[in-house]
Amino acid sequence: MRRTLIVFLLIGLSISLLAARDPADSRPFSVQDLVRFDRISGPAVSPDGHSIVFVVRQADIEKNSVSTNLWLIDADGSGLRRLTAVQSSDSSPCWAPEGGSVYFLSSRSGSSQIWKISTSGGEAVQISDLPLDVGNLGVAPGGRTLVFSLEVFPGCETITCTTDRLKKEADRQSTGQLFDRLFIRHWDTWKDGRRSHLFSWQPGEGDPVDLMAGMDADSPSKPFGGKEEFTITPDGQSVIFTARDAGREEAWSTNLDLFLAPIDGSSPPRNLTAENKAWDTQPRVSPDGKMLAYLAMERPGFEADRFRIMIRNWPDGDLRGLTEDWDRSAGSLTWSPDSKTLYVTAGNLGQTSLFAVEVETGKFKTVVKEGTVSSVNIAGERIVFAYDHLKSPVELHSVDLNGERPKALTEFNKERLASTRMGDFEQFTFPGWNDETVYAYVVKPVDFDPSKKYPVAYLIHGGPQGSFGNHFHYRWNPQTYSGAGYAAVMVDFHGSTGYGQSFTDSITGNWGGKPFIDLQKGLDATLAKYPWMDGERVSALGASYGGYMINWIAGNWPDRFRCLVSHDGSFDERSMYFATEELWFPEWESGGTYWEAKEEHERWNPVNHVEKWKTPMLVIHGALDFRVPLEQGLATFTALQRQGIPSKFLYFPDENHWVLNAHNSILWHETVLSWLDEWTKR
Repeated sequence: MRRTLIVFLLIGLSISLLAARDPADSRPFSVQDLVRFDRISGPAVSPDGHSIVFVVRQADIEKNSVSTNLWLIDADGSGLRRLTAVQSSDSSPCWAPEGGSVYFLSSRSGSSQIWKISTSGGEAVQISDLPLDVGNLGVAPGGRTLVFSLEVFPGCETITCTTDRLKKEADRQSTGQLFDRLFIRHWDTWKDGRRSHLFSWQPGEGDPVDLMAGMDADSPSKPFGGKEEFTITPDGQSVIFTARDAGREEAWSTNLDLFLAPIDGSSPPRNLTAENKAWDTQPRVSPDGKMLAYLAMERPGFEADRFRIMIRNWPDGDLRGLTEDWDRSAGSLTWSPDSKTLYVTAGNLGQTSLFAVEVETGKFKTVVKEGTVSSVNIAGERIVFAYDHLKSPVELHSVDLNGERPKALTEFNKERLASTRMGDFEQFTFPGWNDETVYAYVVKPVDFDPSKKYPVAYLIHGGPQGSFGNHFHYRWNPQTYSGAGYAAVMVDFHGSTGYGQSFTDSITGNWGGKPFIDLQKGLDATLAKYPWMDGERVSALGASYGGYMINWIAGNWPDRFRCLVSHDGSFDERSMYFATEELWFPEWESGGTYWEAKEEHERWNPVNHVEKWKTPMLVIHGALDFRVPLEQGLATFTALQRQGIPSKFLYFPDENHWVLNAHNSILWHETVLSWLDEWTKR
């Protein structure tokens, strides 16, 4: 009972940032508010545990500008002040080991370089002036050595070699590119042979040293890896990093390993996890230097397998699985100061919770249950973390090491939250496929009146191994629909994460089966539970797998919805297999290559039901989407147009699988809501 009270007190603290508001002085939440929120990230605690430096992204929509600056706050929530204040991109803050100053990356000189600033005031000083952009900064104990990433050609022995090759390529009169292996392109970038390599450098002591010299691999991994994928050992002598050194099998391999390299580059990296052919990542050496913790999957080729926590007695001792009996997939690891506990984030029944796991026994307890926890740090006797939920963007919070005495540290978005009205939300369950329990969220319309009938926006998440949970999303935020007068409904169907690995596994080979039944049953259950929803005015929307499901619904549930929205959804699984980049994904989901498992690839293929389409559909796609290539969206629109089905196509020439530009996001939401209004409010 006490733990439940603590959890809800933490949520109450965050919601209290809204303050008492007069409805006459506020407005329904909209995309205009969404893109204007200050976004907090990258908190780092000082060596003495007294201060926190973090990044705040602030957008000026009218001026079409975005800046990210460093801010500083005391660990008790006092003393908030801006540390940098220029119109640039400051990021990746790292404390100097002695405290009192912070290293960071900034583009203020025209490229991303290393800077340093005193926390007592004064101007930042530029530390590096390299001919390549610097990324993913880390500082070794002792402070003399910095570790960071550079994009280089693996065969080059010097940075100058890379810059010379780039200049030579730029000076070529021809534009053709010749490839002899995959990847040709990845996520939103065409490959040019460069790799992200980790370098070490002592400022003023010569050139940076390539710790991955000769490796034809990336660290951090692409496209989403970051600083969490490497660590510097407590003695400052070595770097442990994550890389996929898979050669010609890279495009169909999930075998990322941990490698150990001396920080001076005196010998080649050594593979620490060669025995595991699946994914190993997030190395963390305990503060006492006696243990290495990391995350590991078991099944090669499956990117949504459960991340187990592994413990190795450091440096070359026994290896054991810490969480074999815990049916959650760990998302991040943070050691306690005494090396006895790991603080772990993990998806958990529609939340991203914080857990404490005993290193000796593997026993776990919930520290923070509700909402979404990320960026966990230890500050003395308290845990500092980023926290958000369906009615608040990220703010910094803290609890003590037992999860008690919660405290909100920042309130950057207090005024904007106070000026907007959001819809209340609640979670519920229903019997889905095979009568198994399925979780869902409902976000009520702003200014909800139970005597009225409201149209419904049925949101379908991507992944498909993902979740529409208690999280303030900047692309698919249900409050934008609530503010426009819709009830937003989100079902975590079979295949979603956070409900145990067998639930996640259940979608494999069953894309149009169990999840589809969950969505059908979920809509019926929602309408029965909430009679104020108008079951005759329902729209369905989804992106990625959600877009796939919209295309599947169009041919297999064609009479249910007033209109549909398919964003970056696959239309034809045959052409999709041969055009996408990460082949391990369709090969796992359908049991092999297309020619080995043709029947399975075709079993749930939307194109096979296109003649039954009749529902009006808005199709959206970005030209830089190489995960679900543009042609899938074009084919969807062609099928609609050729059959005379009311349809529109929204095209973004500068967006990838996601819509990231603020003005593009505004256009996206305005177009989508206009489409929904046209078909559900007339």
